[in-house]
Amino acid sequence: MPLIIDGNNLLQSIKKSGEDFESLTASRLCRIISTYLRLTGEKGEIVFDGTGPPDKSEFDNISHLEVFFAGVAADADTVIEGQIRINTAPKRLTVVSSDRRLRSAARARRATAVKADVFWNDVQRQLSRKKTPKEPAEKRLGLTAGETQKWLEFFGLER
Repeated sequence: MPLIIDGNNLLQSIKKSGEDFESLTASRLCRIISTYLRLTGEKGEIVFDGTGPPDKSEFDNISHLEVFFAGVAADADTVIEGQIRINTAPKRLTVVSSDRRLRSAARARRATAVKADVFWNDVQRQLSRKKTPKEPAEKRLGLTAGETQKWLEFFGLER
Protein backbone atom coordinates (compact mmCIF):
# COMPACT_ATOMS: atom_id res chain seq x y z
CA MET A 1 0.00 0.00 0.00
CA PRO A 2 1.73 3.22 -1.10
CA LEU A 3 2.08 5.99 1.47
CA ILE A 4 1.85 9.75 1.17
CA ILE A 5 3.24 11.42 4.27
CA ASP A 6 2.79 14.99 5.45
CA GLY A 7 6.43 15.50 6.46
CA ASN A 8 6.15 18.61 8.61
CA ASN A 9 3.05 17.25 10.35
CA LEU A 10 4.82 13.98 11.20
CA LEU A 11 7.98 15.78 12.32
CA GLN A 12 6.00 18.08 14.64
CA SER A 13 4.01 15.15 16.03
CA ILE A 14 7.22 13.27 16.85
CA LYS A 15 8.81 16.29 18.51
CA LYS A 16 5.66 16.91 20.61
CA SER A 17 5.62 13.31 21.80
CA GLY A 18 8.32 14.11 24.34
CA GLU A 19 10.60 11.30 23.20
CA ASP A 20 14.29 11.84 22.50
CA PHE A 21 13.60 13.26 19.05
CA GLU A 22 13.75 17.03 19.65
CA SER A 23 16.74 17.33 17.31
CA LEU A 24 15.29 15.05 14.60
CA THR A 25 15.87 16.55 11.16
CA ALA A 26 13.86 16.06 7.99
CA SER A 27 16.66 14.08 6.35
CA ARG A 28 17.07 11.78 9.38
CA LEU A 29 13.30 11.25 9.47
CA CYS A 30 13.37 10.28 5.79
CA ARG A 31 16.11 7.72 6.43
CA ILE A 32 14.14 6.20 9.32
CA ILE A 33 11.00 5.98 7.18
CA SER A 34 13.05 4.51 4.33
CA THR A 35 14.22 1.71 6.62
CA TYR A 36 10.64 1.11 7.75
CA LEU A 37 9.41 0.96 4.15
CA ARG A 38 12.18 -1.46 3.20
CA LEU A 39 11.18 -3.74 6.08
CA THR A 40 7.49 -3.62 5.17
CA GLY A 41 8.09 -3.89 1.42
CA GLU A 42 6.22 -0.67 0.70
CA LYS A 43 7.01 2.52 -1.19
CA GLY A 44 6.09 6.05 -0.23
CA GLU A 45 6.31 9.77 -0.75
CA ILE A 46 6.91 12.45 1.84
CA VAL A 47 6.06 16.10 1.24
CA PHE A 48 7.52 18.98 3.25
CA ASP A 49 6.49 22.64 3.25
CA GLY A 50 8.79 25.21 1.67
CA THR A 51 11.79 24.72 -0.55
CA GLY A 52 13.91 22.67 1.82
CA PRO A 53 17.62 23.17 2.39
CA PRO A 54 19.70 24.72 -0.42
CA ASP A 55 21.84 21.58 -0.56
CA LYS A 56 19.45 18.65 -0.98
CA SER A 57 22.23 16.07 -1.26
CA GLU A 58 21.36 14.80 2.22
CA PHE A 59 18.14 13.42 0.66
CA ASP A 60 20.04 11.46 -2.02
CA ASN A 61 20.17 7.68 -1.91
CA ILE A 62 17.03 7.25 0.16
CA SER A 63 15.38 4.06 -1.02
CA HIS A 64 11.65 3.31 -1.10
CA LEU A 65 10.82 6.96 -0.36
CA GLU A 66 10.52 9.94 -2.68
CA VAL A 67 11.10 13.29 -0.99
CA PHE A 68 9.28 16.40 -2.21
CA PHE A 69 9.25 20.04 -1.13
CA ALA A 70 6.09 22.02 -1.86
CA GLY A 71 8.00 25.15 -2.89
CA VAL A 72 7.08 28.77 -2.30
CA ALA A 73 3.84 28.87 -4.31
CA ALA A 74 2.05 26.07 -2.42
CA ASP A 75 2.03 24.25 0.88
CA ALA A 76 2.47 20.52 1.53
CA ASP A 77 -1.25 20.04 2.23
CA THR A 78 -2.21 21.40 -1.19
CA VAL A 79 0.39 19.21 -2.91
CA ILE A 80 -0.79 16.12 -1.01
CA GLU A 81 -4.44 16.86 -1.82
CA GLY A 82 -3.47 17.00 -5.49
CA GLN A 83 -1.64 13.68 -5.22
CA ILE A 84 -4.68 12.09 -3.56
CA ARG A 85 -6.95 13.51 -6.27
CA ILE A 86 -4.85 12.17 -9.18
CA ASN A 87 -4.04 8.78 -7.66
CA THR A 88 -5.33 6.00 -9.90
CA ALA A 89 -5.79 3.48 -7.08
CA PRO A 90 -6.90 5.52 -4.05
CA LYS A 91 -8.26 2.50 -2.15
CA ARG A 92 -4.69 1.20 -1.90
CA LEU A 93 -3.33 4.57 -0.76
CA THR A 94 -2.49 5.49 2.84
CA VAL A 95 -2.23 9.16 3.79
CA VAL A 96 -0.27 9.95 6.95
CA SER A 97 -1.27 13.22 8.58
CA SER A 98 -3.06 14.47 11.66
CA ASP A 99 -4.45 17.34 9.58
CA ARG A 100 -8.25 17.02 9.29
CA ARG A 101 -8.23 18.54 5.83
CA LEU A 102 -5.94 15.81 4.45
CA ARG A 103 -7.65 12.97 6.29
CA SER A 104 -10.97 14.19 4.90
CA ALA A 105 -9.56 14.35 1.36
CA ALA A 106 -8.22 10.80 1.78
CA ARG A 107 -11.54 9.44 3.04
CA ALA A 108 -13.40 11.18 0.20
CA ARG A 109 -11.38 9.04 -2.26
CA ARG A 110 -11.70 5.97 0.00
CA ALA A 111 -8.01 6.04 0.84
CA THR A 112 -6.82 5.10 4.31
CA ALA A 113 -6.05 8.03 6.60
CA VAL A 114 -3.65 7.47 9.50
CA LYS A 115 -2.79 10.02 12.17
CA ALA A 116 0.89 10.92 12.40
CA ASP A 117 1.36 9.61 15.96
CA VAL A 118 -0.26 6.26 15.11
CA PHE A 119 2.00 5.88 12.08
CA TRP A 120 5.11 6.79 14.10
CA ASN A 121 4.20 4.19 16.74
CA ASP A 122 3.98 1.59 13.98
CA VAL A 123 7.37 2.70 12.59
CA GLN A 124 8.95 2.41 16.04
CA ARG A 125 7.37 -1.01 16.61
CA GLN A 126 8.60 -2.34 13.25
CA LEU A 127 12.11 -1.02 13.73
CA SER A 128 12.42 -2.42 17.24
CA ARG A 129 11.51 -5.95 16.22
CA LYS A 130 14.32 -8.36 16.71
CA LYS A 131 15.75 -9.42 13.40
CA THR A 132 15.91 -13.15 12.92
CA PRO A 133 19.43 -14.36 12.21
CA LYS A 134 20.06 -15.73 8.76
CA GLU A 135 20.14 -19.53 8.63
CA PRO A 136 23.54 -21.03 7.89
CA ALA A 137 23.67 -22.84 4.55
CA GLU A 138 24.99 -25.93 6.34
CA LYS A 139 21.62 -26.38 8.00
CA ARG A 140 20.01 -27.22 4.66
CA LEU A 141 23.03 -28.77 2.94
CA GLY A 142 24.12 -31.07 5.76
CA LEU A 143 27.66 -32.11 6.64
CA THR A 144 30.35 -32.62 4.06
CA ALA A 145 31.85 -36.10 3.64
CA GLY A 146 35.00 -35.00 5.49
CA GLU A 147 33.00 -33.61 8.43
CA THR A 148 30.96 -36.80 8.60
CA GLN A 149 34.14 -38.90 8.70
CA LYS A 150 35.59 -36.74 11.52
CA TRP A 151 32.43 -37.19 13.64
CA LEU A 152 32.39 -40.93 13.00
CA GLU A 153 36.03 -41.12 14.15
CA PHE A 154 35.30 -38.94 17.17
CA PHE A 155 32.53 -41.27 18.35
CA GLY A 156 34.52 -44.39 17.41
CA LEU A 157 32.11 -45.50 14.73
CA GLU A 158 33.08 -46.99 11.39
CA ARG A 159 31.56 -45.96 8.13
